[in-house]
Amino acid sequence: MKTSPMQAGAGLSRRNVLMAGAAAGTLAACGARKGRAFLSSDTHPPDYPTVTAVDEMARILRERTAGRLDIKTYAGGQLGSERDTLEITVFGGLDMNRVNLAPLNAIEPVTTVPALPFLFRSNAHMRRALDSAIGDEILASLTRHDLIGLCFYDSGDRNFYNTKRPIYTPADMKGMKIRVPNSDLYVSMIKALGADATPMSLAEVYQSLVQGVIDGAENNWPSYESGRHFEVAPYYTLSHHVIAPEVLVMSKRRWDKLDKADQDLVRQAAKESVPFMRRNWDAEVEEARTKLLAAGVKVNEIADPSAFAAAMRPVWEKYVVSADQKRLVRQIEAMAEAG
Repeated sequence: MKTSPMQAGAGLSRRNVLMAGAAAGTLAACGARKGRAFLSSDTHPPDYPTVTAVDEMARILRERTAGRLDIKTYAGGQLGSERDTLEITVFGGLDMNRVNLAPLNAIEPVTTVPALPFLFRSNAHMRRALDSAIGDEILASLTRHDLIGLCFYDSGDRNFYNTKRPIYTPADMKGMKIRVPNSDLYVSMIKALGADATPMSLAEVYQSLVQGVIDGAENNWPSYESGRHFEVAPYYTLSHHVIAPEVLVMSKRRWDKLDKADQDLVRQAAKESVPFMRRNWDAEVEEARTKLLAAGVKVNEIADPSAFAAAMRPVWEKYVVSADQKRLVRQIEAMAEAG
């Protein structure tokens, strides 16, 4: 029996995969009887910009095929965690999936590049790089893992927040217990800054801050606000340490059943959903920022991030090892000067 790279490297729960697979299989069978809707999964809530972007993609497909092609998204983690649903997508139980980079890093090293800390200088730099041939190459790298990379969606810039004090230098983080996603790259980043990395699910962060299990975390403005983390961790440091995208993928098994014309329609609809997503994302970031400033959050900017960036060099050396990764990093860095 063949074992997938995700099963070997990600430590998936077999029970969760089977449960999610059963749910996805039932829904997919319903969709197959209608002969229309692609089944898509997202762990974000229904009104989140990635979910509404896929809804926009579905609208485009319906409009251009007189309803023949459509997408049904199950949001809010209804079908399981990203790692579990990604495994289901690889094997064709799900047609599409919106995931962040962490579970993809486990199967394709090239996807680690846009997740590198202090690689992108700004959101504009990230968008410019991933809208270019660089982004196309990273998406194409997923094909050999039975996934079709359709497009990148924004996830904003991630910043540190904590219960203790403003952060101006890496020394200010020494000894702090910082929550990170379940990602080896994030763990290495926090350790390199002198803090203690504590991987845990986002749902556990608020209570862990209240109980002192952790001293802080890192995330974008909307997540900091919607999770109410600002209530107990009022120090928000604009470190912009990671500006990593999220990815919309499609099962290659489902993709291969489409004719070339329909494949082109799906790719084009995905591409056109990106500016729609970015407009909604930018509005959500600004709304969250305005609410948090009005609530009295103590915000500080790191004037000189060079000490933080320098601490990341060993992290880069650990995770950027192939010739392709190194080339992509050089190309992205060269694009920074454009603004």
